[in-house]
Amino acid sequence: MADSLPTEFDVVIIGTGLPESILAAASSRSGQRVLHVDFRSYYGGNWASFSFSGLLSWLKEYQQNCVDGEESTAAWQDLIHKTEKAITLRKKDETIQHVEVFCYTSQDVDDSVEEIGALLKNPSSVASSTLTEPLDSACLGEDKHPVHVTSYEMPAKDTSKSGGEISLEVNDVEETMEKEKDCGDRTCAHTVSDGDKDENKPVEEVNTDQPKRKRITYSQIVKEGRRFNIDLVSKLLYSQGLLIDLLIKSNVSRYAEFKNVTRILAFWEGKVEQVPCSRADVFNSKELTMVEKRMLMKFLTFCFDYEQYPDEYEAFKQCSFSEYLKTKKLTPSLQHFVLHSIAMTSESSCTTVDGLKATKNFLRCLGRFGNTPFLFPLYGQGEIPQCFCRMCAVFGGIYCLRHKVQCLVVDKESGRCKAIIDHFGQRINAKYFIVEDSYLSEETCSSVQYKQMSRAVLITDQSILKTDSDQQISILIVPPAEPGACAVRVTELCSSTMTCMKDTYLVHLTCSSSKTAREDLESVVKKLFTPYAETEIDKEELEKPRLLWALYFNMRDSSGISRSSYNDLPSNVYVCSGPDCGLGNEHAVKQAETLFHEIFPSEEFCPPPPNPEDIIFDGDDRQPEPPGTNNIIVAELESSEESEILESPGKLLQN
Repeated sequence: MADSLPTEFDVVIIGTGLPESILAAASSRSGQRVLHVDFRSYYGGNWASFSFSGLLSWLKEYQQNCVDGEESTAAWQDLIHKTEKAITLRKKDETIQHVEVFCYTSQDVDDSVEEIGALLKNPSSVASSTLTEPLDSACLGEDKHPVHVTSYEMPAKDTSKSGGEISLEVNDVEETMEKEKDCGDRTCAHTVSDGDKDENKPVEEVNTDQPKRKRITYSQIVKEGRRFNIDLVSKLLYSQGLLIDLLIKSNVSRYAEFKNVTRILAFWEGKVEQVPCSRADVFNSKELTMVEKRMLMKFLTFCFDYEQYPDEYEAFKQCSFSEYLKTKKLTPSLQHFVLHSIAMTSESSCTTVDGLKATKNFLRCLGRFGNTPFLFPLYGQGEIPQCFCRMCAVFGGIYCLRHKVQCLVVDKESGRCKAIIDHFGQRINAKYFIVEDSYLSEETCSSVQYKQMSRAVLITDQSILKTDSDQQISILIVPPAEPGACAVRVTELCSSTMTCMKDTYLVHLTCSSSKTAREDLESVVKKLFTPYAETEIDKEELEKPRLLWALYFNMRDSSGISRSSYNDLPSNVYVCSGPDCGLGNEHAVKQAETLFHEIFPSEEFCPPPPNPEDIIFDGDDRQPEPPGTNNIIVAELESSEESEILESPGKLLQN
């Protein structure tokens, strides 16, 4: 029970975001006693994924956080001794701001809503920018399209949907077709053979040739809410990146499935175009002339080994990458493709060396799992922290959600943290403490300068670039309209990623914040989409996907903050940052590995699990292994439940 926890641990970790979860798994794997707690009712923190109704519940929680008063501290302050002092932790999460919700699709009065809670319809309502008003009454400007806002009394996301083991499988969206099959609270993906796919092709063609788009109402979205897995932060995995390497090395990859990102797109001269990535793509492209193809291949070949030719770029080290590209005899369209869709950098802030490094990283990731450098986890980014939490639990870590920590207890003489006190008033001692940045109080963070990222989540009715297949996973960088502004990263997910219902797409927009999220991103949304309308509009607008629902919010970016920026931090307390604005997860993995080696310098970081074939069970008639075998683990089975644990390589009982 959460109110009767052991009182002694080696490591206490507060927060279940990606870097904290990696650290929990690494610490538990190295034999440390780990307690991992989170005041939230779900795993992942700002790295989490939600069903549609779960997302509405999350919004309501933030609304309530803004109006709830501070809790009394008298109860736990009595537990602090005279030789100790307390560092109070924050009582609520303040990393999300300026939340605005829009619903453009219609609500059929005749449709019955089967989700728990009442569906409210209000033509001009969204959550206020500070969430100080109820979701169903906050005011929106009257110049916008009709907006419907819902308020739900719903439980938080059911984390048990991914409780079972999932074998690692990277599925090529273009070569496989997903059949959705209801399996309790989750949807299972089944791969169909190429022959079956061919048999189904005529059906897809009939659907694409229909003159009218399928009508999708808000009631349908609510009813199919469990089909959605909506990420708070939009990330992809580089196929040769640190996170993929860690997942494979630690065998945590067995708990997840992935899809290839199928397309890299570019926004050029007001149109969305597909960017050729591989050599085959370049020479099969109908958008490029033969001269352009040769120029592009020559430049990309140079970028792959650019360190071997320093004379080619030494004179341009102080220049921006965009200026350097102009000297390479590339056409304007090729310069645009390289800068925004391959290097994925900005025109002004990226140096030549950084641009070449980013281009090389893109190229070296091609071909490992598919035709693009990226993978996306089925059921959303929120699966990844849960995978590492699962590994931690397998090796003995203890987990407590909905478990608040009131303060850190610090010894005045040594200046080291000794314990935490939780909301039950229990004092839990440990040697090391790892805290996610959002838990630290305003007093501790008074000198910290935080960045912000702007986020938008959209539900649309078709892809931003239609093709024969409707199961495309795409990434698009929209360059800034004004000099000095930030480019906007757009990730479009189809239903086979298990993140949205059939006949819809889930679109994530991300950029560094300069204003509120809506102000930063709305212009890009208008370029790519048209709001849903019952009455048809002009043909140009009809060619765009229709926007059914939209959420805008700003999220704190706490990456890159040095330890010295925090006030009076004990030497054995380590801080993990929340999600950064980058596309990959490299920052989180680097941070976790760096902190782990600071705490346990002699331990290996997330080593591979023991080989199950080397297990000897007590009482077996098995012949002894040859001399020199030193990696045998002896385990005594006391129940059939333990037998099931031993079926997977990660779940081993160790002496």
